[in-house]
Amino acid sequence: MVRYDKKSVITLSVNGALQDVVVRPSDLLLDVLREQLALTGAKPGCKNGDCGACTVMVDGWPIKACLMLAVEAEGHEILTVEGLGGATAVQTAFVVANAFQCGYCTSGFLMVCQALLTQHPQMPEEHVVEEWLQANLCRCTSYQEIRNAVMLMYEAQS
Repeated sequence: MVRYDKKSVITLSVNGALQDVVVRPSDLLLDVLREQLALTGAKPGCKNGDCGACTVMVDGWPIKACLMLAVEAEGHEILTVEGLGGATAVQTAFVVANAFQCGYCTSGFLMVCQALLTQHPQMPEEHVVEEWLQANLCRCTSYQEIRNAVMLMYEAQS
């Protein structure tokens, strides 16, 4: 019989550093990042995978941290918005394009765009960009500015 309240120590690789955390089998990666590692860039929006405010990268792919158990992340490379550092092509493009309003969804969009750039180093076709951006929601409707930021991000890479 599995005890769901039993805690254990696991080691996560977050932003290039190994971090020991104490988790229960049911703890979400989002909650562990925010509560134990004080990495609050991933936001708890809907907590059911619809909004994307909690997006992080796991092994180079965008993952909604509210849908991933912390124990599933062990042995994988996790990158949060804090791990981007400052003035990456993605961050710079978002600032130049004014691709944010309230900012709540911005970290999730930054991570989706960083993953897009990682997985598609050359500018992909427009339908690919649209497909990637559909994974996240902006309630302030700055979608056109976000699309513009993606174009600027790729222009900066060339």
